[in-house]
Amino acid sequence: MAVVRWTWLHTLGVGLLALACGGGGGGGTTPPGPPADLVKSAGDGQNWYFNNPLPTALSVTAVDVDGRAVPSVVITWAVASGGGTVTPTQSTTNANGVATTTDSVGGSTIQIVSATFTGLAGPVSFTEHATTAPTSAAVSVNDNVFSPASAVIKTGGTVTWTWAGSPLVIHNVTYTGGPTPRPANGPNKAGGSGTFQSTITTVGKYDYTCTNHAGMNGTVTVVN
Repeated sequence: MAVVRWTWLHTLGVGLLALACGGGGGGGTTPPGPPADLVKSAGDGQNWYFNNPLPTALSVTAVDVDGRAVPSVVITWAVASGGGTVTPTQSTTNANGVATTTDSVGGSTIQIVSATFTGLAGPVSFTEHATTAPTSAAVSVNDNVFSPASAVIKTGGTVTWTWAGSPLVIHNVTYTGGPTPRPANGPNKAGGSGTFQSTITTVGKYDYTCTNHAGMNGTVTVVN
């Protein structure tokens, strides 16, 4: 009986070893083949503002004929139409087969960016959309929430916070992050008691909070 038990364990171990080494058709640790295609990973179809970098970088994944990620592939990026720039114009796929670039849209409403590598039959394309940035934004200060939590304005634009909600609840606007010097903070006010404004000229993302209520946060993004 002891011999039978050893034989069964031995057989199980051999089977597991075979799977770990690529048995069972799963591919295992077999290196991927040469790159055969590009798959868009992130950044396609964004809507943003003229002459500004997009919030999300463009990225692609290089894959072989079996769909496995291929590292160390040099990807060439180019603005095919619509103006703007990509930086860098070449990037190399990482261990997960992913390469990225930062895209800044220009003055056209539609921009197309291509990505390719040597030997690829045709490039993949990213289509981005741009419009004029707003010169103002309105935020409602409700009970324990800023609505909307994220606002965008053009440089030199103004954000207006309006206190709503219960007159028994006190809120403020206190900047906690962003380019310095930061705008002046807003005072404590009760619901229905008025407004506060910030006019911001420096491009960047500004974080703010109500110091009276944990988790009551918002952002203002200032673009060109």
